[in-house]
Amino acid sequence: MRSLFLRLLKRPQLVFLFGAAILAASMWFYVDRILVSHQIADAVAQGRPRGNLSDLYPRWLGARELLMHRRNPYGEDIAAEIQQGYYGRVLDPSRPNDPKDRQGFAYPVYVVFLLAPLIGLPFHVVQICFYWVLFGLMAAGVWLWLHALRWNVNAIGIAAVVLLTLGSFPVVQGIKLQQLSLVVAALLAAAAASVASGLLFCGGVLLALATIKPQLAWPLVAWLLLWAVSEWRVRRSFVFGFGFAMALLLAGAEIVLPGWLPMFVAAIRQYHRYTQNQSVLDQLVNWALGRFGGQILGWAAVFSCGVVLWPTRREPATAASFGRATALVLALTVLVVPMFAPYNQVLLLPSLLLMARDGRALTLRLRGGRVAYMACAFALAWQWIATIGLTAAYWISPAWALAGWTLPLLTTFALPVLVFALTWMNVWSAQGRFARSQS
Repeated sequence: MRSLFLRLLKRPQLVFLFGAAILAASMWFYVDRILVSHQIADAVAQGRPRGNLSDLYPRWLGARELLMHRRNPYGEDIAAEIQQGYYGRVLDPSRPNDPKDRQGFAYPVYVVFLLAPLIGLPFHVVQICFYWVLFGLMAAGVWLWLHALRWNVNAIGIAAVVLLTLGSFPVVQGIKLQQLSLVVAALLAAAAASVASGLLFCGGVLLALATIKPQLAWPLVAWLLLWAVSEWRVRRSFVFGFGFAMALLLAGAEIVLPGWLPMFVAAIRQYHRYTQNQSVLDQLVNWALGRFGGQILGWAAVFSCGVVLWPTRREPATAASFGRATALVLALTVLVVPMFAPYNQVLLLPSLLLMARDGRALTLRLRGGRVAYMACAFALAWQWIATIGLTAAYWISPAWALAGWTLPLLTTFALPVLVFALTWMNVWSAQGRFARSQS
C-alpha cells in the first residue's frame, strides 16, 4: 500500500484520476443512500405516490401507443395511464399532497421516431438499457466537447474528466430520472463537434434532432444559424442539413399524428400552468425584485450575449473564439430556460472545460478575474465537498447524514450564474476588451 501511495505521488495525473473516482463515488453514494432515502421517507409521511419515477416512461408510453395503437399521446386517457406507471396510481386533485406535475406527453410528437426502437420491449428492460445508454452518452459528450473546443487532453485526463462528469449531481440526477435532457446534451455536443470538424451538414442534422427538447436546443440553433448565414457560401450546408432534417421530422410527425402542433402547444401551456416552471434567475431574484425580476435579468443576459457574440459570427469553427461563443450560448440556456432542474446544468460542461483550460490566462486578463474564478470553482466543488462529508457522517450516524441532505444542493442556483458570468467575461476579454489595466 505504501509503495502504491508513493507511486501515485510521483504521478500527479494518477492522483487526479484517483481523486475523481473518490468524488464520483461519494456523489452516487449520497444520491442512493441519502437523497433517495429522504425522498422515500418524505413521500410516505406526506402520502405521495411513487411509481417507476422514470422521466422516459411518459415519452415511451406515448410513442408506443401512437405507433402501435394509433392513440393520441396528448390525450387525457394517455395521461392517466402515464400517471399509473410513473406515480403508481392516477393523481387525485382532492389530495393536497399529490404531485402537481401531471406527467403528460409534453414533447414534440417527432420524439417518437427516436424512441421507436424501444417500444416493442417491456419497460423494465428499456429502463436498464437506457440507464447504460445515458452513461455512454455522457462519457462521449466529454470527448466531443474536448474535440469541439480544440483541447488535446491525454487519456488519463479524459478519464478523470469523465469520472467527474458522471459523478456530478446534474448527471447523476439525470441518469437516475432517465431524463431526455442528457440525450439532448449529447446531441448538442455531437453537433458542435461536427461543425468544428467541418462536417456542417451532419452538424445541422444532429442539431435538428436535439429539438426534441426545444427549450434547450433553440438558443444554440439561433446562434449557429446566425453563424452559418454570416458566411453563406462557405457554411450553407449547415443550414441545408438542419432544414432537411427538420422538414423530415415535421413531415413525419404530421403523417403519424395529423394536426399535432396545436396539441403540443396546448400541452406545453398546460405543463407550465400546473408546474409553474421558473428559470434559475426567477428562483434567485423573484423574492427580491418581484415577479418580473427574473425575466428582466434574463433579457439583459440575452442582450449582453448578443453584444459579445455579434463580432464572433464570422469566425471559423476552428477558431478558439467559436468554442467560447458556443459555450456561452449553452450557459445562457441554463440561466434563462423556464426550468431550473439541476439536470439541465449538464449544458454547462463546455464552459467548465473552458474554465479548466483558460483559467490561468483568464485570471491574468481580467480585473477581479481571480476572485470570480475562485468563486465559480468553489460553487462547482461544493457538491463534492458536501457529499464527502455526508458520506463520512453516514457511517457514524445515518440520521445525521439524512438531516443534511440539502447540503450538496446549496450552490445549485449560484453555479449557473457564476459560470455564465465567467464565460461571458472570457469571450469579452478574448476580444481585447475589459482587460486588466496595464498601467
